[in-house]
Order: sequence, then structure tokens, then C-alpha cells
Amino acid sequence: MASILDEYEDSLNTRQHSRLSNANIGITHSGFVNVRLEEEKPIFNKQRIDFTPPERINHLAVCNNQLCMSLGKDTLLRIDLAKPDQPNQIELGRKDESKVHKLFLDPTGSHLLICLSTSECLYLNRNTQKVRSLSRWRGHLIESVGWNKQLGNETNTGPVLVGTSQGIIFEAEISATEGSLFNTNPDQYFRQVHSLEEDGKPAPVCCLEVERGGSENKYFIIATTRKRLFQFVGKLAEGSEQQGFSSIFSQNQDLLPSFQEFPANMGYSEITFYTPKLRNSPKSFGWMMGNGVLYGQLDYVRPDSLLSDVQVWEYTPDIDMSLDKPISIVLTQFHFLLLLHDRVKAICTLNGQEVYEDVFPDKFGTLKKMIKDPVGGLVWIYTERAVFRYHIQREARDVWQMYMSMTKFDLAKEYCRDRPECMDMVLAKEAEHCFQNKRYIDSAKCYALTQNYFEEIALKFIEAKQEEALKEFLLKKLNHLKQSERTQITLLVTWLAELYLNSLGQLESNGNSVIFQETREEFREFLSSSKHKECLYNNRTTIYDLLASHGNVDDMVYFSVVMQDYERVISHYCQHDDYSAALDVLSKHCNEKLFYKFSPVLMQHIPKKVVDAWIQMGKRLDPKKLIPALMNYSQMGSTQQISETIRYMEFCVYELTVTEEAIHNYLLSLYAKYKPDSLLWYLEQAGTHPSEIHYDLKYALRLCAENGYLQACVLVYRIMELYEEAVDLALQVDVDLAKSCADLPEDDEELRKKLWLKIARHVVQEEKDVKKAMNCLSSCNLLKIEDILPFFPDFVTIDHFKEAICSSLEEYNQHIEELKQEMEEATESAKRIREDIQEMRNKYGVVDSQEKCASCDFPLLNRPFYLFLCGHMFHYDCLFQEVTPHLTPLKQSRLEELQKKLAATTQTSKSRHRPAPKDEGDTVSLGKGNAGTSREQIKSDMDDIIASECVYCGELMIKSIDKPFIDPKKFEEEKSSWL
Repeated sequence: MASILDEYEDSLNTRQHSRLSNANIGITHSGFVNVRLEEEKPIFNKQRIDFTPPERINHLAVCNNQLCMSLGKDTLLRIDLAKPDQPNQIELGRKDESKVHKLFLDPTGSHLLICLSTSECLYLNRNTQKVRSLSRWRGHLIESVGWNKQLGNETNTGPVLVGTSQGIIFEAEISATEGSLFNTNPDQYFRQVHSLEEDGKPAPVCCLEVERGGSENKYFIIATTRKRLFQFVGKLAEGSEQQGFSSIFSQNQDLLPSFQEFPANMGYSEITFYTPKLRNSPKSFGWMMGNGVLYGQLDYVRPDSLLSDVQVWEYTPDIDMSLDKPISIVLTQFHFLLLLHDRVKAICTLNGQEVYEDVFPDKFGTLKKMIKDPVGGLVWIYTERAVFRYHIQREARDVWQMYMSMTKFDLAKEYCRDRPECMDMVLAKEAEHCFQNKRYIDSAKCYALTQNYFEEIALKFIEAKQEEALKEFLLKKLNHLKQSERTQITLLVTWLAELYLNSLGQLESNGNSVIFQETREEFREFLSSSKHKECLYNNRTTIYDLLASHGNVDDMVYFSVVMQDYERVISHYCQHDDYSAALDVLSKHCNEKLFYKFSPVLMQHIPKKVVDAWIQMGKRLDPKKLIPALMNYSQMGSTQQISETIRYMEFCVYELTVTEEAIHNYLLSLYAKYKPDSLLWYLEQAGTHPSEIHYDLKYALRLCAENGYLQACVLVYRIMELYEEAVDLALQVDVDLAKSCADLPEDDEELRKKLWLKIARHVVQEEKDVKKAMNCLSSCNLLKIEDILPFFPDFVTIDHFKEAICSSLEEYNQHIEELKQEMEEATESAKRIREDIQEMRNKYGVVDSQEKCASCDFPLLNRPFYLFLCGHMFHYDCLFQEVTPHLTPLKQSRLEELQKKLAATTQTSKSRHRPAPKDEGDTVSLGKGNAGTSREQIKSDMDDIIASECVYCGELMIKSIDKPFIDPKKFEEEKSSWL
């Protein structure tokens, strides 16, 4: 059977040529345009070799690009076809009347056997010029040689088989190397291994072929006589290949027929083999004999026979076996060539039809032989005066048509795989063939791959009422459409949906549950196809309408899930009161918008499950958007709905730590209406400062007041820092609560006293409890007995206040004693200060004339200077420069201001020495004392700034410990000055 690999092997070089087949331009029924731009080259292209032999050609052999021919009586010509301009001519040196009977060349082209008509045999190696005689072969007329393709090399043939005209098969081996001193013959051995007969008499061995193949690496030997074809199969022991084939002939041959025989006898026969380029063993054979050509395949696996699928192609009627017998045969992939005396015929092995005939002119003489180079693949034909060569090109080009006509569509498709116009024709033919044989599904699959008109094919299946086949056709067409063909995709998707729904409806009505379920699964797989998801999504409304029109609710829900149209799915479940299923869809796909939309309905029927789902969603849900549903059903719902509402609000506040004011306000309202026990606890843990509170204080106050929760109101007042209102309201609940409120304004003693007075008044006037009133005095140190006495009625006796009054008087006496003590200490302190001042006025220092300034190191007495108690002395200007950088910006600006004033006063004093008018004398004398006083005051102020302490011993030096010695701004300048 032909294969894609074989087609590739023999047609590798044909892909570069045009495959356009028609001579005209036109559009076929399939839609392909067939154009031929130039004449295609024939399959068999003959070429005459530019060679004129000096003598007549007797025989020719060619293999592995090595050509050998026998010329005249005694000349041998060797040509390396890679170097055709360097022929090698050798004289055989025969003086007798012997002629060359046959030439045999091994597959490597290295070993040439020259068989003479005198039953002698000569040997010539490609690397030598010396012809050597094979002495052991003498006496046998050699008719055939079976070369050893596995062991043969350039110097040794390995074991080979030799067939003679007497039907004897010998085994021999030839070595081109020189033998020993006592054995110079190239033939190593020559022994008989078998003999062949016809009709009880020896028959010439016309052909021999040795092959090795199969999984067990068996050896297959084929030998032919004039009417018989023999097969020998055997396995040689590993490592014993060099020992020859004798064991194969001696092995049991019961499993194989000894021979195949045909009645006609034309005096000779010839067998040829076809070996693909990428294989080592032949694939097919052709045996030319009297009844025709026996053609078949070689099967290396069959135990009974090597030959398989054999058939006899009889010779064409124009071949007269009595006058014009076939001379030679050559087998190609799909043809065998027959050589007649004046022409060559090519017969197709697929159908036995003659496809080519080439007649040779008489001027070249009678055709003698046709040989095929098994390595190069070229076919050679020669006459006595000329040599011809055939190139076989694109032999498989038209094979698809033959296979198609034989209805072998798979093979036809293999051989037109790279020719889309031919592939389309094969598919169309196969589809039509399947349709006629009522294989509608197979027909639909083939039609979908063709370019035939879509409408015609669809109508064809509709008229035949084959909806399944139509559905298959549409599916295949849909899978082969491009994404850009949106209109066609939309049409097919809609049509297929309708067909599926019709089929489901019919199956459901027929009660065929198994097929119905299979069809439903197929339909759902179609709906969920990722390849057509975009089309289904864009046309989902149409699909919904189709599903609804057929009442197919289950598949509508499935399609909605596939399209992620969960809103439709949930709506469907809600309409059918299947709220749990709706919630399952919601929980599975976690779509926040759908939660907000459907929560009101679900909360009404399954509040606990809904709240569980909300809690599971956690922060992905916004509680504010769920409040409308909660408020709706908390006002008119059952106790369960209300308790679940409170549970979710508590989850939001305590678990999610939501700070939204609306959430906290709503929880407050729920606590106030349905769970008052939790209200006060919530307010206490929410915080005591307004910045910590997340609910509306005014709303909480109003809510608590409306529901009469006074203690909660007091707590809110305290947070709002409305302590008077808190105390007033607390007094209605508990005096101790009021006391705790009264102590809250710690920074405002006046307010605290006021609040405690309120409590005292309430205790005295409302409760009329003098003892409690006295306890108020002990609880607050701001209250005195005289503050609360006005609250008591006139009839109250002093006995109730005796202890309080005595205690108050003792406190007053103690306070007076403390004041006296403080006055005495102050008087003593003032006295000591006056003494220190007087002592400081009398303190002085002695400055030596040799003293120098601590800053500039110049004599101190040259300029005004300062002397500090620590002993450091500075010029005025040096101290000024040292202190100024360390002053604060405010003091620096103050110092600059004082310098300007001092300069102004100095200018004024200079002007006094100028002569003045007489009428101004009194004025000058009057202002003289003020100017001097002002100047001294300015100097004093400046001294306070720059001379308040020693710059080396005071705080300035301590504060400057972390400052660099050189100002960072002046560092670069200082650095460059050192370079």
C-alpha cells in the first residue's frame, strides 16, 4: 500500500514546479481557479547521451553512478558519471573467439563481473586496471548474480549467490586484495548451494535477489527461471553472516510455497524491484514472464509468503509474443517500463493501463537492454550505437485521480495533500460516494471540507431528511471558519442551536432517554465551546429566545451559567421559589451587584442562609448597600429576620470594624427597638471621646430619649461634654451616676463646683438627706459648708453641721498659719538679696597692663574691654564677634537695633560741640542730661545681650559643642585657602 512517506521520497524534487493542471482559466464547481501557465514536463523524460561509441555496444551495466559497457570484442569502457569527461578504457586481452555474455555490477559500483560466452568469468575492481580471471567459476555460464547488500564493500563482495544456465545456484565471495603467495585468485570460494528445475529438467537461473528485512532480520532469497519464481526464507545465526547462505537453503521451507509457476514460456524472464529512497529493502516487485507481468508487494512479516497483493498484468494486445517479445522491465513507484525492440511502454501498476509509449527511430538500431540504477534512480537504455537516459519526474502527480476512480479516497488524499484544488475534487467525490451509499454522516464530514456551494449541500441533506448529517455538516463547516467571518459563524451557530433543540424535543417525546441524554451533553458542549464563545455571547438573546420557544428551561439555565449571565439564572430560581438554589449560585460566583439586587427577596424567605452568605463574602460586600433590604424586612418581618439583621450588623461592626456612620446608627436603632440590653454595652465600648465615636451622637441621644433610656442618655451627654445636662439627667436615675459625671471636667474647677452644688441641692432639697449632703462635702474638696448651708431649710438645727463647721474653721486657721509662715520666709529672702546686691557693688578685679584679649591675643588695655568673674577678658569688639553667631535671630535683630540707636546718640553728642545760636542755648542744655541717660541705657541693654555671661565658660559654649568649627557654608572657601 502506498504511503505519504513513499510519495515524499519519489516526489521530493517536484514541489518546486507548478501544479496548475488545466490549459484554460476558469472557476470550477468547487470554487477553485485552475490555471496552467506553462506546459508540464512529462513524467518520463528521455535524453540521449552525447556519446558515440567507437565500436558497437554489446552490454551495459550501471550502478551507483558507475557505468560500464562492453564495446566490440575486447574493449571495456568505464565511466564515472560524476566525471563523465574522464572515461577509462580497458582491454580484456582475449585472443580467442569468446564474447561478452553479460556484465554484472554490484550496488557499490566497485565490483564488475564479466561473463564470457566460453563459460569463463573475469573480475575487475573499480580501483584497478587489471582484469583478473576467476578460475573457480570456469565451466559455468553465469546468468544472474545476487549481491550481498549488507556485507559488500569496495574491496570485498561478501557472500554472493550466482545462478548458471544449468539451474545451479552457487555461493561465492570475491576479494579485490592481493592474496598470499600460494593463492592469488580473487575468488575466495565457489560452492553449490541449490539447483532449480522446470518440468523435471534443469532450468537457467534468470534472476537472483537477496534481501534482508522484517523485525527478525530474516534473509529473503528470490530466484526465477523461465516460468517459475522461487522463494527462500531463513535466519542466519548472529555473527555467522560471513559463512554464507547455505544454511538458508537447507532450512525447512514448509511454510513457504516452493515456487509459483506460469504456463507460458518465452525462453527467459526478468524480475525488477522498487526500493523507496528512504528505505533499505524493496517495497514492490515486477516479474516479466511469458503470461505477462506479475506485480505485487513485498511483505517481510507474513510467514507464508514474501509476496502479497500479487496480480498479473497481461501484455497489451499490440505486443506479439511470437515476433516482439518484451526484452527488459524496470519498476518505478507507480509504473513498470517494458522494453520492446523499437519502443518503451509505461504501464500503470494501479490499473494496468498504458500511460506512455516512446518509439525509437530505426537509425539507432534495435533496443538491446534497459537497466535502472538502484542508487541514482535513472533508467538507461542502449542500442549498439547509442545510449539513452530517462529522468522520472513527479511520477505521483496524477495518481490521486486513479485512486479516486478506484474509490480509494484515503490514498487519493495522500497524493494530493499539497494540491488543494485536487484535494477538493477528491473530497467532493468521496462525499458523493458516501451519500449514494447512504453513509450520510461520512458524506457530511467530507462535504464540509470541500469548497462546494454551501446552499446546495445543505438543501441536499434537507431533501433527504437527514438532520443528523446536516448537523454534522454545519458543525464541521463552523469549525473551519475563520474568526473574522462573523456573519457566517452567527448563521451556523443559530442554525445548529435550532437543530439541536428540534432533535432534543423529538427524542424527549419518543422517550429515548439514553440518546436524549447523549444529545443534550453534545448540545451543552456546543454551547460551552470556547472557540465560538464570542459569537454565542453576542447573540445570546437569540439563543435565549430559541430556548424559550422550545420550553427548554434546563438548557436555558445551563446556557446562562456558561454565558456568566447569573442574573437570569438567579431570577429563574427565584421565580420558581427555589431560593436556596439561587443563593448557591450567588455564593458560588460572588458577584457583589447580584447580591445587592437579590438580597431583599432572599432575605424575606431564607434570612439565616443569606446572612451566612454575607458573612462569608466579608469585606467584598458594602454593608451600606444592603441596608435597604435589611430595613425593609426588619420593620415588617419576623423575629428571625430581625435577629439575623442584628447578627449581620454586629458582624460588620465587631468583625469587619466598619466605621460607616450609617451602619452604627442602624445598629443603634436595632438595639433600641429590639435588644435594649445591648444598647448601653455598645455605647460604653464604642468610646468616650467624640473622635472615637462612629455613630451620630445627636441621633443616638434622640433615639435613647424617645425610648426612655435615661442612663444611655447620660452616657451620650458625657461623651458630648454636656456635663450639666448629664448631671441633671443622672440625678433622675442615681446620685452616684451624677457624682461620676460631676468629676469629669477636671480642668474646670468652677464647673465642677457648680455640678457638685447641683448634686448637693438635689440631695438636700429633693431627698432631704443631710447625711448625704455632708458626704458630698467629703467627696468634693471644692465645696465648703458655707456653700451648701443656703440649701437647708431654716428649721434645721446646727447639730447636723457641728462637725462640718468645726472642720471648716480648723482649715481656715491652718490656712492663716501657712500664710504667716510664707510672709516670714519672703521677708528673710528679701533681706538676703539686699545684702548680696551691696556685696556685688563693692566687688572689683585687677587687670595687669600685660593682659591680652582671650580672643584676638592683642593687649587688652588698648581698647574697651570686658572682665568676667571667671578671669576671661575680651575686647568689646572681639566679644561682640564671638557672641553674635550664637545668638537667636530675635536677639540678633535686637542687637542691630541697639547699635543703630547707639550710633544715633553718638552723632547727637558730637553735634553738641558745634557752636550754636544764642537763642538755642537753653534748649541744648535742657536735653543734655536726657541724651546721656539714653546712651547709658542703650549700652546697658547691649551689655545684657553680649556680656551676660562669659562666652567661653557660659551656656553658649555648651550649646555650641555639636556645631562644626568651620561653618558649612564657608567650608569650601576655607578649604581652598589652605591649598
